[in-house]
Amino acid sequence: MPGYLVHLGATVTCLHSGMAQPIAVNPRVKVSGQPIVTQTSPYVIAGCSLISSGGPFCANAQWVSAAARVKSNGIPVLLQDSQAVCQTTGTGVLIQMTQIRVKGM
Repeated sequence: MPGYLVHLGATVTCLHSGMAQPIAVNPRVKVSGQPIVTQTSPYVIAGCSLISSGGPFCANAQWVSAAARVKSNGIPVLLQDSQAVCQTTGTGVLIQMTQIRVKGM
């Protein structure tokens, strides 16, 4: 299914409202003036609300799905409907806002 490409400025959170940011971006392709993110880039999460519980909390996430047809440097790009799993809790992430000019499939 087509979706908008995820870029560095996209708003991504864990399911517990922690802010997620990519560790690496792809500087060769830019949308809205910012580099895109590919499937191999893990995200680091800060501010997960589970941290106050003393148990496992969301610290990082790895993408398990991405674009089927659109790649950059041979790596699938992230789309608005891509899915990731937080490695410590097994929960997902939410891509809440991204650019709205470039779509991929």
